[in-house]
Amino acid sequence: MSTPVWIAGVGMTPFGIHKNKSVNDLARWAIEDAARDAGAALSDVDAAFFGSATQGFLQGQAMIGGELALREAGLQGIPVFNVENACATGASAFALAVNHIRAEAGDIALVVGVEKMHIDNPDRSMAVFDTAYDVSDPEALARTLKELGGDLDEPDLGRRSIFMDIYAAMARNHMRLYGTTPEQIAAVSAKNHAHAVGNPRAHYRKLMTVEQVLGARKLSHPLTVPMCAPLTDGAAAVVLCNKAGLRRLGAERPVRVLAAVVGTGTDRDITTFEGHLSGRVSTRAYAAAGLGPSDVDVAEVHDATAFAEVLQTEQLGLIPPGEGGPAAARGETTLGGRIPINPSGGLESKGHPIGASGLGQIFELTEQLRGSATDRQVDGARVALAENGGGFHRGEEAVTSVVILGKD
Repeated sequence: MSTPVWIAGVGMTPFGIHKNKSVNDLARWAIEDAARDAGAALSDVDAAFFGSATQGFLQGQAMIGGELALREAGLQGIPVFNVENACATGASAFALAVNHIRAEAGDIALVVGVEKMHIDNPDRSMAVFDTAYDVSDPEALARTLKELGGDLDEPDLGRRSIFMDIYAAMARNHMRLYGTTPEQIAAVSAKNHAHAVGNPRAHYRKLMTVEQVLGARKLSHPLTVPMCAPLTDGAAAVVLCNKAGLRRLGAERPVRVLAAVVGTGTDRDITTFEGHLSGRVSTRAYAAAGLGPSDVDVAEVHDATAFAEVLQTEQLGLIPPGEGGPAAARGETTLGGRIPINPSGGLESKGHPIGASGLGQIFELTEQLRGSATDRQVDGARVALAENGGGFHRGEEAVTSVVILGKD
């Protein structure tokens, strides 16, 4: 971590439904905004890292998606690296770009994440999630979910991603171990819906009470629809640089990258949360940054469901084990609380365009550290953390990223 790396610029489309925008259109939008924010010309960029998890499945562009999108945006002649790492795609591309600069392979790198998940075939959009676990052994998934969450006799609750069943099983395990309640999980959802009201780029900007969240359509116990991230289109981009790159650019408000760590799971007892992937990756990230959980002022975590926020705040050391639900119910993770979590509205309300989600977190935290998050601003924020996980393997996420940023 001896070579300093800065975020010079960020860009992000509104997350939502973009019927008349292609993948390339969305990518170009975010790229142009990030370059403008960095005071950069596209010719300043030495290399680009392009993240998309669903383009091959949904648009049929299984190869060279980055080369095509970046040429359309005006970037030519540079190395382009295509990245796929499930829901951690954007954050993984970010980590690769950070390492590219630290290796002195270039002074300025562009990171882009993009997804267009709304297509004319909704069943196919939902089916993409069935590719994010081990498809060679589907029976293993059923056995794992039973081990985590027990038998559950529920009627057909309608169309949903398999990951809602996965998160529901994990939630029931947490409820068994710690006494977490559906009301506490609903408090997370209500909080994130309230945060999104102040975010003009959020997919949903509607207040919901705990009672409304609990009374909404059930998915898999204890989850209801408002507790879960929607299908979303969108893109986000980040311009990264070293000291030499910073001198070349007109960036006025750089943010320092203190750590960017990615890790995968290990074999362990999945009926407990000890040794969980996020805990191990965050330990490495804190060590790289020379900081601890108590130094974090604001965090964006991967709340594909409200329960995931409960789990991740505990694994990151921001909340003690078993206290994630009660802390949310007490308002500790709300704007103005002890440790604001997901001021953007999180994936539940901001939206979850898979390949762009991790970079959307970094966009939000860059705004927070610059003091320009308007209605969502965390007073005095100087250290920010983003956790972004993806896929499912043997009882936990297949991959997790933790990024720590600091006010320069």
